[in-house]
Amino acid sequence: MQLKHLLPRTNQPYAVLCRSWGYPLLCLLAINIRGADWPQFRGMHRDGISSESITNTWPKDGPSVIWKAAVGQGYSGPVVVDGRMLLHHRPGDEDVVEAWDASTGKRLWRHSRPATYTDDFGSDDGPRATPAVHDNRVFTFSADGRLTALSLVDGHVIWEVDTAKDLKADKGFFGFACSPLVLGGVVVLQIGGANGAGIVGFDRESGHVRWKATDHEAGYAAPIAAEFKGHSRVVCFDRAGLVVLDPAQGRVVTEFPWRAQMHASVNAASPVVMGNQILLTTSYGTGAVLLKLSDAKATPVWSGDEMLSAHFATPLLRQGSLYGFHGRQEQSPSLRCVEWATGRVRWDAALGAGNIFAADDKLLILLEKGELILAAADPKEFRTLARAQVLGSNARAIPAFANGKWYGRDKSKLVCLGL
Repeated sequence: MQLKHLLPRTNQPYAVLCRSWGYPLLCLLAINIRGADWPQFRGMHRDGISSESITNTWPKDGPSVIWKAAVGQGYSGPVVVDGRMLLHHRPGDEDVVEAWDASTGKRLWRHSRPATYTDDFGSDDGPRATPAVHDNRVFTFSADGRLTALSLVDGHVIWEVDTAKDLKADKGFFGFACSPLVLGGVVVLQIGGANGAGIVGFDRESGHVRWKATDHEAGYAAPIAAEFKGHSRVVCFDRAGLVVLDPAQGRVVTEFPWRAQMHASVNAASPVVMGNQILLTTSYGTGAVLLKLSDAKATPVWSGDEMLSAHFATPLLRQGSLYGFHGRQEQSPSLRCVEWATGRVRWDAALGAGNIFAADDKLLILLEKGELILAAADPKEFRTLARAQVLGSNARAIPAFANGKWYGRDKSKLVCLGL
């Protein structure tokens, strides 16, 4: 009985894998996406782990800047596919999806429409969701609730759905923020719509609604693809808690409530999956719970607010250790290493808020203040190997790492660094 990430970690072309393995689940991603690409939220497997190697040291002034570009508002992260780097952002009053040559920074195409979202708290009016690229299509989800399929080649619109209007979805506290998951022929989103449209599966080719599930409000966590007992599954962490679904029909397989008691709260960190276990973590006095799945039942292994209370950044799991930010973003959170099996805190480093991914035996940590830290992925102690100021403040978007290049952005600048 295993719940595992859907795709193997390999650099072989997926067309070869589909033919040689004869396993249909391996064919769900597009064959033009290479193992070194970063095609969606948190990378190829949505786990924040790269199969590439990075250097152990940096020059005195930090990693070399290969290219940079001016960008607008938003917390949407960059993605890299087939030599293109794409970003969804908001310069001025435009909602823009833009593609650059990933190596040179030459602009390849730009799609724009008028931006309509206004943040109720005055923090940021740009898009929150990171695009997903599948089969030469770019799927974006704007802060005002528009799900759009664009051509990867030239950026023309293939189809678009206004979820706020068509499914009576509510923007919640901070706008629509779910990073699309493409699984088989379905694009999965948390939207918190009316009449059972809490989580929705849209047809990849047409944008038509394939299925709807739950009456829950939307959370801010991105859904994860997994496999359980030989069946493809979608693992969601919405405002109510865990929801595990069949992606073909939208049938709810497992639920587990996990949310803060206070109304002014959100679930924002995505689920973390290993074997037949799922970790959920949130802030607001609730903390983390490790769940063991058995058929349709989810049973807690350990839980507590004192272990890992993630406000918005998804923890990273590597070799039985969780590396994640503990505490509210506005209250100077720390980076922690937590033992997956027991919830025991191994170490705690006062760094502030940020995002994290891993390559080789190293962690790459982008702090919200724009500092990039290279650290050892060591469960015994926190060891900094190098650090450099690479961006300005409010660098909350998840970076990308592909073909030896790191891509990160704040609210005005995008940089490509050589690692």
